[in-house]
Amino acid sequence: MNPRRLTPSMSLLLAFEASARHLSFTRAATELALTQSAVSRQVQALEDLLEVPLFRREKRRILLTEAGVGYQKELAAALQRIRSASLQAISHRTGRGAFHLAALPTFTAKWLMPRLNRFYARHPGILVHLHSRVYRFDLDLAGIDAVIAVGDGDWPGLVPHRLLDEQVIPVISPELAASHPARQPADLARHMLLQVAARPSVWQRWFEAHGLPLRSMRWGPQFELTTHLIQAAASGIGIGLLPTFLVEDELRQGVLAPALDETFNTGAGYFFLAPPEKLAIPAVAAFRDWLLEESAGAPA
Repeated sequence: MNPRRLTPSMSLLLAFEASARHLSFTRAATELALTQSAVSRQVQALEDLLEVPLFRREKRRILLTEAGVGYQKELAAALQRIRSASLQAISHRTGRGAFHLAALPTFTAKWLMPRLNRFYARHPGILVHLHSRVYRFDLDLAGIDAVIAVGDGDWPGLVPHRLLDEQVIPVISPELAASHPARQPADLARHMLLQVAARPSVWQRWFEAHGLPLRSMRWGPQFELTTHLIQAAASGIGIGLLPTFLVEDELRQGVLAPALDETFNTGAGYFFLAPPEKLAIPAVAAFRDWLLEESAGAPA
């Protein structure tokens, strides 16, 4: 097979990708600063080269074919990697750069964002583009360079850097604590136990650590976001088992109260993780070093 058929020119690929994203040759032309007919011709040339239709033309609109859907998905990821590689090369020359970081949304809001201005003060030429992720995902396909996650740090292909140990505390609304106080661990079984959907075993480990029968657990609702669980606990729905640093503000303001005045080390931690090749990017390495410095100075 002719190698050229497998390596279309960048102009053809960009015309297809923009058209597929907008499902419009006109809007793609505006984005690429071309005429509508020029974009249409480039897409037709790509289809001729591949010998497969990528779009269905239906009156005044275009739709992706099955082959076009698959091609767009792969091409979008590839173009993102090319753009990322170009930014990396530029950052080596200028000492500046940008990268994409995925992090847990509540960790970002409660711990990272209040500190991030200190990173920008030290590295004004670096931009950190933040994305929210709760579950594991493919960094390459998502165009993400690094991630902050909670667990054991075992993520194949990524180098882990431990930031914080996870200490959790059972929290309750002051009103619920007044009407149904918990004086010992077994008392918590009388309340609904609120859970984070991504980590359903935390309560189970807490009960096991306190020698309590798992059958006595009264499961409450699950929440995808820890922020929602915090709000549910504050409204008196049940008791949440939450990392201490994520509920510092609520405990200080009296929105929440400790259900029991004790913490529990889950054995998990918060990690900064990135592929080895991404850690060679000056911007990513600078952010990694800053995170380790900040977490070392954070209260236990």
